Amino acid sequence: MTKIIAINGSPRKGWNTDMLIEEAAKGAESKGATVERYDLYKLGDISGCVSCFGCKRAGHEGECVYKDALKPVLDSIKTADGLIMGAPNYFGDLCAEFKLFYERLVFPYLTYNKETPCCNDHRIPVLLIMTSNAPDTMYAGKINDYKGVLDNFIGPTQTFISGETLQVKDYSKFNWTFFDPQQRIERRKKVFPEELKKAFSLGASIAEKQ
Repeated sequence: MTKIIAINGSPRKGWNTDMLIEEAAKGAESKGATVERYDLYKLGDISGCVSCFGCKRAGHEGECVYKDALKPVLDSIKTADGLIMGAPNYFGDLCAEFKLFYERLVFPYLTYNKETPCCNDHRIPVLLIMTSNAPDTMYAGKINDYKGVLDNFIGPTQTFISGETLQVKDYSKFNWTFFDPQQRIERRKKVFPEELKKAFSLGASIAEKQ
């Protein structure tokens, strides 16, 4: 059976990223896939790359050898048939917890070898979702940078940005004159449901690429 890994890089349960990842996972399941879901903020003590270079040593190429709560997740991805990932944009880039994961997902496959710069012989389709307070067009270049790396080291990657997201339920509690609360609320009602459908469709396509 097809195995898909779903990675939620948001700390906020029941909010934008979490909901989009859940729909993408349901899309994959609708095509008969089994989905293993991981919430990075719930894993406990995890680290980014510690520069041990264990993944470059003979016999361990392509394997992150650092042992913490993230290693079983990375090991499971190595036998997966597809990967769904999502994270919020915090201060112009995907959030720090996601980047810890991203470093250790990708770096082991970089060989420092001119002839074969990537040692990944198990390439899988990838979906990367970004959520952002800003319009989706503002960070199209940023997510495209991630796509380029993922295309090269993990597998063919689709991306999706959900922009101008609803941040809180009650804007009156915050002095946020930068945003139009009513516009965010209306967008949540009209646009976000369509984005959930898109996430479902993209998740299904990840499972179908097997």
